Parts: sequence; structure tokens; C-alpha cells
Amino acid sequence: MIQLKNHTNVALGYFFLVGLLGALLRFFFVVPIPANFRHLVHAHSHIALLGWVYIGLSTLIYCMYFSKAAVEKVYQRIFWFTQVCLIGMLLTFPFTGYAFLSITFSTLFLIASYSLTWFFLKKIPAAHRKKNSFQLIRASLFFMVLSSIGPWVLGPIVVTSGSASIWYKLAIYFYLHFQYNAWFILALCGILFFILEEVNLVPQKRQFWSFFWQINAAVILSFFLSVLWTAPHWSFYLLGAMGAVLQVSSFLKLYHILSPLWKSFPLKPFFKLLLKLCGLLLIVKILLQALSAVPFFADLVFNFPDLVIGYLHWVFLGVVSIPLFIFLSRFNLLQFPKGIFWIYFGAFIMTEVLIFYKGIVSYLELPLFPTYFKVLAYSSLLLPLTVGILFFNNFLKNPKTSPKGTEV
Repeated sequence: MIQLKNHTNVALGYFFLVGLLGALLRFFFVVPIPANFRHLVHAHSHIALLGWVYIGLSTLIYCMYFSKAAVEKVYQRIFWFTQVCLIGMLLTFPFTGYAFLSITFSTLFLIASYSLTWFFLKKIPAAHRKKNSFQLIRASLFFMVLSSIGPWVLGPIVVTSGSASIWYKLAIYFYLHFQYNAWFILALCGILFFILEEVNLVPQKRQFWSFFWQINAAVILSFFLSVLWTAPHWSFYLLGAMGAVLQVSSFLKLYHILSPLWKSFPLKPFFKLLLKLCGLLLIVKILLQALSAVPFFADLVFNFPDLVIGYLHWVFLGVVSIPLFIFLSRFNLLQFPKGIFWIYFGAFIMTEVLIFYKGIVSYLELPLFPTYFKVLAYSSLLLPLTVGILFFNNFLKNPKTSPKGTEV
């Protein structure tokens, strides 16, 4: 029997390392550190997306649909091959940056992700194939594969145009967009609908499909928001604006679907509170993304990268990671003490305020307060601290059953 709680611990371990790397990057501006800053950035970003979030989501998807299916050997092979790729990246990126070995492990990871997608789509039990939750999971997997076009074209772009070209940056934005706004968000929505389906809380068919097609159209069209910094043809602004509008309308549709079901929602009161908090974080994300449809803000974001960093951390640490904590706890794969969460959330908000503050101050051409970098660096230590406590707490405690009554 696959020990899915151990897979959760692996994901948490990556998150802990990501937090340590993030804090180390901020101490570069406080004390001398004998390491390459840019190389550590690559390691930090790759393990954040491909370690914590990817492993967390794939563990949940397996737990939902495959706990009773006789396919664990295939999944285990894919899982451990993925770990070889991740550990390879973790051991090469900090020392070499983008070089032969790190690129090799990154490429192998893409192949592993294709294998996982094949596994989920091919081996899904027939009883789940037509469920609303799986429609969202399937769409999220499609966009995950689509996002990989970005890394694949980076090599040819470097050879033909160089890493300073707009095509290089557009390839990275393409990858990040379909990871953050499609694979992560749609998968989380799928997990949410699965929890509802477990207690037969199924929305009307028309309501669901309206939400489904709107959010998929929003994902595709909102990519054009990521190209506006290039000052393209006016049609790109129109397409980006349409994506922003559809994004708002799709999540309004989701709210209307969930609202009448909320009292019967099968979550503990604390987790329901956190879902409401996630809703507020999501609203901020949508508003920030919609603002980039305005030429002034598109130029602002391009010229002041702290605003982009703040946005990406807002989505990663808040909009994505908090629901992951909730859902892993819901399936008895994670012990999630309230006190630890509030320390994590306080550190998240504090660091976000400081990052956006730097972007705004840079735009206004004002000086930072004298101890800015020290405050940011020491505040950042709270994030790996809380994740480390979650990891060791989860490692020591052993939940016996999943909501379906299967060993995890």
C-alpha cells in the first residue's frame, strides 16, 4: 500500500528547502555570502513549483481517484523517477545555474510530468471519468503539459536570439502563466469539487459547465496580459482585457455555485474560515492581474520587478499553498495546527508588504528605510520555520485512514 503521508512529507521537505533558499537569497543583501545569487534563484524557483506544489497536487489527485485502484506500482515508478529529477536539480542548480546537468535533470522532469499526466488520464477508474472534479483535473493537466512549451523553446531562443531577447522572457512568462493560473488553480478547483462530490453536493450541470468554459477561456486569453510590456498591437490589449473580464466572471460563477452549498460543506470550521481567507487572497490576485491590462500598469510591472516578485509570491504562498495545506489536512495527509498556520500567515503578509513596499518606493524614487533588508531577511526566516515544524509534526504523527477509509 502506498504511504501517501510519506509523499506529503516529501512535498513538505521541498517546501522547507524552498523557504531556506528564499531566506538565504534575502540575506545576500545583509551579509557577504560565498555563493552565486542567480544560481540559487534558479534552484529556489524550480523546487518551489516542481517540488512542493507539483508533488502536493499529484499526491492529492492520486489519493482522490486511485487509492483503491491496482495501479500503485506504475505510480511509484513515476514518483521515484520524479524525485531523482528534483534532487538532481537541487544538487546542480545552486552550483552551476543553467548548465548541462541541471538542464538534463529539468528535461527529465518534463518527461516525468508527461508520464504522470498519461497515468492520471489513462488509468482513471471509469466511475470518476465523467465527474465534474475530473473535468477540472484533466484540464489542469492539459495546461501543465502546454506550459512545458516554454522550457522546450528556451534553448533554440538562446541560440538564435540570445537570453536578452523578448522571446526569451516571453517563453518564461508562458511557462509561469500556465503553471500559476491554469495547472495550479484548476487542479485546486478540481479537488474542491471532489470534496463536494463525496457528500453528493453536485451543482447543476449548466452552472458547472458555464464556470468550466469561462475559466478555461480566461486562462488562455489572460496570457496576453503577460505580453503587454512589449507594447504590441492594440488587439493584444483587447484579448488580455477579455481574459481579465472572463477571469472575474468565472470566479463569480464559482462563488454562486459554492454559496448555497456552503453550510453543508464537509470541512472543519477552521478550514472553512481559511477557504474564505483564500477567497480574499484570490480576489486580490485577480485584481492585480486585471490591472496589468492597463498600459500604465503593464509598463510599471515590467520596469519594477519587485512588483512581479510580490505577485508571484502572493499566488504561491497564499492562493496556492494555503489551499494545499487545507486539502492535505482534509484527506488526513497532514497535521495542521492552528497556531502554526497563523505564524505562517503573519510571515507571508509581512514579507509581501515589504516586497511591494520596495517596488512602490523604487517607482516613487524614494529611499528605503535603513534596516529594510535586515527586516525582510529575518521576517523570511519565519516561513521555513513554520514549514519545518509542520514537516516534523507530520513526520512524528501517523494518521491511519483517509476519508475513504483506506490506508494512507
